[in-house]
Amino acid sequence: MTTLTTAPALTAPATHVTPQGAAWLASAAAHPRRTLAVWQARPGLPATLPCGDPFDVVNVPLVLGRRVLDLLWAEGPGSGPVAVHRGRMLLFAAPGTAHRLPALLAWEEWGASRTAPVPLCHGRGDAVTVPPLAATPGPSRWLVAPDMREPWLPGPEALLWAFVRAARTPAPTGPGDIDFSFRGSSC
Repeated sequence: MTTLTTAPALTAPATHVTPQGAAWLASAAAHPRRTLAVWQARPGLPATLPCGDPFDVVNVPLVLGRRVLDLLWAEGPGSGPVAVHRGRMLLFAAPGTAHRLPALLAWEEWGASRTAPVPLCHGRGDAVTVPPLAATPGPSRWLVAPDMREPWLPGPEALLWAFVRAARTPAPTGPGDIDFSFRGSSC
């Protein structure tokens, strides 16, 4: 079980990927054993992995991602693995989510004053860069690291619910208005 308590998202500590979590991530690669061997030799390096099987990735700006993640943990089913890379939050999701979520968001009635959030969805045929396995400080890190061979991953409906709630909630007006504390555990 991974438990995480963070300070502001830009300085949140990284969590460590367990060997079981590394095996799950590596299962997405064309050569999982080779990927694991590289990671074991160099656990402080990020890696690029294909999406679509066993996961899709929903890529959002940090503030929106923080709001979505908070809602998933406070009022929803929780989340699967979550990473921060290059100033964006990567929410690992069930395969097929990258195809379905944009369509669901497009169907949502946003009203004249709001626009739909537009996440970057990575599915079959796409690849993402994932943070290092080791908990290293820096701009690329795991907030909720994979810790088992088959982590629970939210599907498009759970993410739609959280995106709609996050987008319809008034945005904080200043740094003091954002609560970046997070307590959760991966399933």
